[in-house]
Amino acid sequence: MIYIIGGKIMTMAGAVWEKGYICIENGKIKELGPMKDNAPFPLPEGDKAQIINALGCVVMPGLIEAHCHMGITEEKKGMEGDDCNETVDPVTPYLRSIDAINPMDAAFDDALRAGITSAMIGPGSANVVGGTFSFVKTCGRSIDKMLVLSPAAMKIAFGENPKVNYSGQGKSPATRMAIAAMLREELFHARRYFEKKCAGMKREDEDFRYECWIPVFDGRIPMKAHVHRADDIQTAIRIAKEFHLDITLDHCSEGHLIAEQIREAGFPAIVGPDLASRNKIEVQNMAFKTVGILNKEGVKTAITTDHPVSLIQSLPICAGLAIKAGMDQEEALKAITIYPAQICRVADRVGSLEAGKDADIAIFDDLPTRVSAKTMCTMIEGKVVYADESFSLPACGKNV
Repeated sequence: MIYIIGGKIMTMAGAVWEKGYICIENGKIKELGPMKDNAPFPLPEGDKAQIINALGCVVMPGLIEAHCHMGITEEKKGMEGDDCNETVDPVTPYLRSIDAINPMDAAFDDALRAGITSAMIGPGSANVVGGTFSFVKTCGRSIDKMLVLSPAAMKIAFGENPKVNYSGQGKSPATRMAIAAMLREELFHARRYFEKKCAGMKREDEDFRYECWIPVFDGRIPMKAHVHRADDIQTAIRIAKEFHLDITLDHCSEGHLIAEQIREAGFPAIVGPDLASRNKIEVQNMAFKTVGILNKEGVKTAITTDHPVSLIQSLPICAGLAIKAGMDQEEALKAITIYPAQICRVADRVGSLEAGKDADIAIFDDLPTRVSAKTMCTMIEGKVVYADESFSLPACGKNV
């Protein structure tokens, strides 16, 4: 059994205790609450436990990156380490990110050092349909053992990226109209396949090309739309409504220009990477104010680095810059914890400190949104996976 005691506990589930405790057992949060003067934590008499003293620190759920490509686009490895886009066919829904994520990528270590304990990882945006994302923990050597949910979303993309990639090859799509038309055609055939499957399709009639759409059409996972420009955002919403499918609006760079329409649509937004340069025409209105404006409008929002477009370790700093641009501080912290967990449909396990959830915990010496804040300790499922050299950890089995 492990106890974290003395720190300021920010549960991201409503409760904040200036001095609290968390009890961890078998990788899960067993209980938590405020500490009292005469009974600092409910340790049974004669029990053996590991005590982590977090006095003077901020204790939060591990941070969550809702959209990135770490392990698929590896740093400084060129073509050999880039498995992000299959740029020969604009419609490739059957690709699975799990087959390309390399846990040995240095970005995973950077994530742990920033208190990031889980991430949504998947294909890039060169294709109209790119394949499925996976939601994983950020520590391990076997991606199969790091998985929380796979498939977790189906990647689709609008705007410049598919246009530039395929018009350069002299084939469709070369326009936004073609992107929308190709996606509609794919969804039309996928829906027909889904209806036949529901009607009792024979096994010999199953088609690998469309099996991957089943969890989208039965509502288990959303489409994950790469959209920057306001018109692309609205096209994505239009198509999702046409086919009665769930969708997340990823990047959403001009979302602040149509915040009311996004709220009315009822879909969540994953905003960023605002720390990157405006190196494309469609991101000229990119700004840190976007996520706060959408949040105030009532849109459920998460913040993304889109690693490696901006580095994974900058996630809490991006939340800090959103606060600087007008976002409420608590909402910005939720945008890198509980909101991405809810958007990625894994909030039953991660995103907040609550009894029964995975003990994915980050301990900071200050609010992580402040640029000077240091990660003192990162835990995944109750195991310390990173600790600052200045942070004292007890030996296991310490008798208290």
